[in-house]
Amino acid sequence: MSQTDVWTEKYRPIKFGEVVGQQEIIKRVRSLVQAMNIPHLLFAGPAGIGKSTLALIVVKELFGERWRENYLELNASDERGIDVVRQKVKDFARTKAIENIPFKVIFLDEADALTKEAQQALRRTMENYTNTCRFIMSCNYSSRIIDPIQSRCVLFRFKILEKKDISEVIKKIADKENLKLTDDAFETLYEVSEGDCRKAINLLQATASVSLDINAEMINMIAASARPKDLKVVLDYALAGDFVSARDKLLDVMLKESVSGTDIIKAIQKEIWNLEIESELKVRLTEKTGETEFRMIEGSDEFVQLQSLLAAFVLAGQGKHL
Repeated sequence: MSQTDVWTEKYRPIKFGEVVGQQEIIKRVRSLVQAMNIPHLLFAGPAGIGKSTLALIVVKELFGERWRENYLELNASDERGIDVVRQKVKDFARTKAIENIPFKVIFLDEADALTKEAQQALRRTMENYTNTCRFIMSCNYSSRIIDPIQSRCVLFRFKILEKKDISEVIKKIADKENLKLTDDAFETLYEVSEGDCRKAINLLQATASVSLDINAEMINMIAASARPKDLKVVLDYALAGDFVSARDKLLDVMLKESVSGTDIIKAIQKEIWNLEIESELKVRLTEKTGETEFRMIEGSDEFVQLQSLLAAFVLAGQGKHL
């Protein structure tokens, strides 16, 4: 087990009341578990917000110390074929639980990565072995799960964690590890993690390996993300009509901070709304940013496309049509 896994396991929430940010979902799932009879469950939402943790809590609450014998976890992104459903899942589902609970639990992580054929086979397995097995599936996008499976499950939609939720987890870890974080460090951790608690914890651990006194500058260095104030300088140059200075500053940011073009694009998109320009112009620049990102994803040269975007900012600053 890696150091990251050890740290994550050490602070993994083990009770419903310790999960942050999903209180309404926790309340509903807890009531199902207390009845000792859960339906098939589908957890949908972004990464790092507690879906897998909640599934583990459900199983431990149901089976206690015997949870390992009655629980099968598969990551569908690694094992996504129809053979996995026909063999591993079916073999586990057809046997009875070793406990007073009349069913076992199978957890399919990243279930939206299952092929359509595998999902069809899974639908039949869920139907045939309802008496001996319950399924908990997690996914980023519920729309990628076929309708017959969705109709057999109770769907819970998880939301991105707010800053107060991330801060609560980070403060708990900081207290136990004797870390000192500045106020701007909490703010930066949340901005860089974008509501992903797992990413925030990993960033905190990586930064703590450098120093126990943590500030925003250190987190940005470890995350290799573009600092908003640097990008603001780039955009201010461009809007003022100084294309060469904007380009040189952007190249400096990309090389010195080792930031990829796609990360730069996302940071620019956020920074647009902090610029002191008309709202209509912000909308047009955001649209242009989206076009540039699409071209980069399709394989175009990153720096050429970013220069093209800066040229659009220069034209916008001169009042010309984009």
